[in-house]
Amino acid sequence: MEIHRIPVLRDNYIFLLHDPATATAAIVDPAIAPPVLAKLQELGATLTAIFNTHHHWDHVDGNEELEQAYPEVVIYGGVGDRGRIPGQQVFLEGGDRVFLGDQTFEVLFIPGHTRAHIAYVTPGHVFCGDTLFAGGCGRLREGTPAQMMASLEQLRQLPGETQVWCAHEYTQKNLEFALTVEPENVALQERYQGVIERRKNHESTIPTTIALEKATNPFLRWHEPAIQSAVNGTSDLQTFTRLRGLKDQF
Repeated sequence: MEIHRIPVLRDNYIFLLHDPATATAAIVDPAIAPPVLAKLQELGATLTAIFNTHHHWDHVDGNEELEQAYPEVVIYGGVGDRGRIPGQQVFLEGGDRVFLGDQTFEVLFIPGHTRAHIAYVTPGHVFCGDTLFAGGCGRLREGTPAQMMASLEQLRQLPGETQVWCAHEYTQKNLEFALTVEPENVALQERYQGVIERRKNHESTIPTTIALEKATNPFLRWHEPAIQSAVNGTSDLQTFTRLRGLKDQF
């Protein structure tokens, strides 16, 4: 499977998953259709699946135009997003599986950012929408801190080498916040400097890895004494809740 990262809008990423053996492709979170159509034409691939992680417009607004171009495409999303994702035909729950060629993707139910958010996991890769970001996590639009913590814990349990394909280029700002709550974290300091250089050169910081996030992302490090002390958290949940509140104001 080839993964093509398509930057769109101000800071969104669409991911095109290409199976050269069958000349088919799937799209994760198509905010808009034209660059996807262009890439499909370039690859000579037929779009067979749209994997939506949640219903927000900047993840689904390309669905209908893509369906018009490829009428046989199947549009997937979470069962709780019924009526909220344009063209949705399949309603997924945690533990379900979807396919592209011989590639299998397991569905994780990861609410918090929205009530019905899901992720798609295949060995070595996770497509997690707006739940886990490089250096951060999504805002709590429809869920609770406890739900988001449980969702992030699911992602945190994936193998360290798993590549994390999140849907926005937020890394620099996220790490600036992370340094305010864990300034002595050497791995975080080094990562931040590397991100500064990459962004100066207009390079993407996505994908990241689970291992890197566990070492530098405060939203996977609520158990660390330094972070708990920085936010006066007396429990993991209180620490996470205060972290999210501080980030919302950052």
